[in-house]
Amino acid sequence: MLAIRDHFPISPGHTLLLPRRHIVSLFDLNILEWVELGQLLTEVRTGLLAELQPQGFNIGVNDGAVAGQTITHFHLHLIPRYPADQRDPRGGVRWIFPDKAKYW
Repeated sequence: MLAIRDHFPISPGHTLLLPRRHIVSLFDLNILEWVELGQLLTEVRTGLLAELQPQGFNIGVNDGAVAGQTITHFHLHLIPRYPADQRDPRGGVRWIFPDKAKYW
């Protein structure tokens, strides 16, 4: 597994985690890769907290073309979040369907 900063970041520190082995889907990870992904996710989060002091994170995967996947190599987005980076962040990833985002 490796981590690289996104070339088109949504926020400062936006990082991609990806396996060295070519796979298309999160569901193609083997058990060892799942463990490695979890370990790397924790390590990158710790580094981002120390470096940039985000107040939260969004973690996302676009799995399949209809889910927005444009690069056919699995990668996980770790997106740091900061106070006031959005007027109202409630609903998080639900905003991919704006008419369903506000459920409160």
